[in-house]
Amino acid sequence: MEATHEGQLLLQPVISLILLHVGAVGACSVSVTQPQYLEVDLTHKAVTIECTFSMSNCPRRPTVSLWFLHGTQQPKNLCFPHGCRSEADKYTVREALAQNQVSLTVNRVTSNDSAIYICGIAAATDALEPRARQTGEGTMLVVRESKLLSREVQSLLTALLVLLSVYIAGICIIFIILSKAKSHPLRNRETKEDAQKKKSARRIFHEIAQELYHKRYVATNPQPDKDNSTYENQSALSNRKSP
Repeated sequence: MEATHEGQLLLQPVISLILLHVGAVGACSVSVTQPQYLEVDLTHKAVTIECTFSMSNCPRRPTVSLWFLHGTQQPKNLCFPHGCRSEADKYTVREALAQNQVSLTVNRVTSNDSAIYICGIAAATDALEPRARQTGEGTMLVVRESKLLSREVQSLLTALLVLLSVYIAGICIIFIILSKAKSHPLRNRETKEDAQKKKSARRIFHEIAQELYHKRYVATNPQPDKDNSTYENQSALSNRKSP
């Protein structure tokens, strides 16, 4: 971070000198705004950095946009009104000066494109004025080397996850149905066994009740002795036979 800060300090005088020659003065004032941070991965073929500006008290004359690059190496002037200093079609500058907008597109993105991109705007006036030429604070572009999952792969994984969820839900439903089908005969068997057990218990209870009733009846109504009854019967018969 210290090296980046020192590089920006070295870059500012160069930018100011360039803008001093292409810009000029009056009571003209320019302000520039651009995003501070932009992160992409290698799946992007190109990335665009937007830059907006506003002017006050500036004459309606052609406005000049410039781009500066501050990377790991020495700061360099990237794009001027006459073009960009790089291989063909690596950078593309689009200007919509009527809407106070300019943009820089970095094509064929690689990890080496990670750097700070600074947008500069200079208003055309007749006199030198520092506020007629301004730069943004710079956009730090970070290009990740590791490729993230593409949208196609993400869609495929989502579809597989949905199918897996449906498959698991189907298996659970089939298991529940089979479990219920097996439980019906078992329940019927248990019902019959319970009925038989209840019937047996009632019969045993009835027999026990009869036995208790019989014992109570015998205890309250004792039976006459068989020997005595036989003797009494024989005495009665002998008495009848005697004259």
